[in-house]
Amino acid sequence: MIQAQQAFLRDAMRRLNLTREAFAERIGSRKRALDAWLLPDESAEFRAMPEVVRRFVAEILSRELGASMSTQSVHGAAPQADWPGTVHLLSVSQFNRDAVEALFALADVMQPIARRRKVTRVLEGAVLGNLFFEASTRTRVSFGAAFCRLGGAVCDTTGFTFSSMAKGESIYDTSRVISGYVDVLVVRHPEQGAVAEFARATHIPVINGGDGPGEHPTQALLDLYTLQREFSRIGKLVDGAHIALVGDLKYGRTVHSLVKLLALYRGLKISLIAPPALALPAELVALAASAGHVIEQTSALREGVRGADVVYATRIQKERFGTDETLDGHGADFEVNPAVLAATGKPDTVVMHPLPRDSRPGSFDLSVDLNTDARLAIFRQTDNGVPVRMALFAQMLGVDALVQRSMRDATWRSPAQVGVDDALLADEA
Repeated sequence: MIQAQQAFLRDAMRRLNLTREAFAERIGSRKRALDAWLLPDESAEFRAMPEVVRRFVAEILSRELGASMSTQSVHGAAPQADWPGTVHLLSVSQFNRDAVEALFALADVMQPIARRRKVTRVLEGAVLGNLFFEASTRTRVSFGAAFCRLGGAVCDTTGFTFSSMAKGESIYDTSRVISGYVDVLVVRHPEQGAVAEFARATHIPVINGGDGPGEHPTQALLDLYTLQREFSRIGKLVDGAHIALVGDLKYGRTVHSLVKLLALYRGLKISLIAPPALALPAELVALAASAGHVIEQTSALREGVRGADVVYATRIQKERFGTDETLDGHGADFEVNPAVLAATGKPDTVVMHPLPRDSRPGSFDLSVDLNTDARLAIFRQTDNGVPVRMALFAQMLGVDALVQRSMRDATWRSPAQVGVDDALLADEA
């Protein structure tokens, strides 16, 4: 089955590393026409792309990227990817840039399913085990929704209280036992390295849903996917962007994984904005610097966000503090609010947050005053977790090539919008 034109075009723009404007010029089209081709099929403004355009784009890809474009990088030599060649997903370090782009191309294919327009049953009969030994809402439900939308079923638990580990059972025994019940495991654990222990005890796929202050690889992947989609809308590229990371950079595992992914890109300026006690670990600073990025470290929020294309705020991870650690240096000056966005000097700065944000007085997190600001991408960010995780499951279980031709129209009435402040889903490019 022919790849949907929206996924085909987005993949081509990513592979050629072109903005919408530059891509439209490259293929000899008006940007307005390209925008109409990229809209969901249900949009009143959607237009079918002429077959001659598809053939021309395919010819450009073949000529400029070579016959092996599915595996060949257009960005020069890249580290060998460990994904999806291995069973488990434990760290974003398993990805090179080609593997990231291939995953995102598949996530584009998943969009109509994630947005309730299409359905598929490619994972019918498969069972996901969600083992969350730490509180979670978004990650647990997002993984479950992604698996269900591919036709699978989900069994999950939350907390040590509901686990036999409360009775002294080892990680090894738990992993072996649960592996006999399910086909994929997603594990969240408060101790760094614990998810890797689960993986060592089984041959079914294990996905790291967050291991203490270590990593949160799928969050970083959906963050980067969101960033690419937001930039595509406003005519920017990730390469060369100024990205400001704000808040708890010491214990914020989402930031740790995101910095590793950003090291795959080129010419970034990364502003690390945190109190000295919550600074990004030195090894991650060194990794970003070794990739040729300009690294700026500061505890002055408004100074750090000046000129930023992205402001990525994080919650203070108080639950990970040691007994002698305090919040010294973190106060009202660290709240990301309309005044801080004004300090960037850019009307199109993208505002992100991995969530949950702490909306209680005195938390000085991402302000609720931004809820109706079009630059706030946090809910588009969470929405994107479903197609990205669907793509991961499809790759891990070997059904990625079946999804496109297995789709059929949903038979129920799907929502036009999710929240009262959201744009209509059918009108989102």
